[in-house]
Amino acid sequence: MTGKFISLEGVEGCGKSVQSKLLVQHLSECGLPAILTREPGGTVIGEKIREILLDPVHTSMSSTTELLLYIASRVQHLHEVILPALDAGTLVICDRYTDATRAYQGYGRGLGLELIERLVQEAGIREPDITLLLDIPVEIGLSRARRYTSDRLESEDIAFHTRVRDGYLALHQRYPQRIKCIDAMGTIPEVHERICHYIIKELDV
Repeated sequence: MTGKFISLEGVEGCGKSVQSKLLVQHLSECGLPAILTREPGGTVIGEKIREILLDPVHTSMSSTTELLLYIASRVQHLHEVILPALDAGTLVICDRYTDATRAYQGYGRGLGLELIERLVQEAGIREPDITLLLDIPVEIGLSRARRYTSDRLESEDIAFHTRVRDGYLALHQRYPQRIKCIDAMGTIPEVHERICHYIIKELDV
């Protein structure tokens, strides 16, 4: 089977990190080679960039600097991890990817999509084959995410996170063939079942 690239997206606290791990475990149990990776991060360089991006002390970071750091991490991640795995026929499950940049920097920060799409094109960034948008009300997601710690993005106000969610839903409408909206309300097993039902059908296995 040819490698497939699957990303999981959503607002803070939607459960995508847990669901990404469960999905990889399920695929492996089905005999399908799969790896889990994340953004920002996924490589040694990317993880260093992640530390900068999420550190709450960096309150003076401009929106454009933030955007370019995400793009830099992604390019390294794509060429070092994602493309080699896909070429080897492996399923790649990624916790956040380009749609997060569109939602957070494009809609949340107000940079718009034109600049982002131009950077994506110029950098030769590959889109996922399937994107799962785990949708949940912002207030519920933030209450989950802030239960223990709060990074630089989680610390943003409710208006910012509402714009991010609205952006994600707009992207779902814009790319309906690629982005599948999954109800992320319910227990972890319930959401996992919804995801697996859709993915196994899409992979036709």
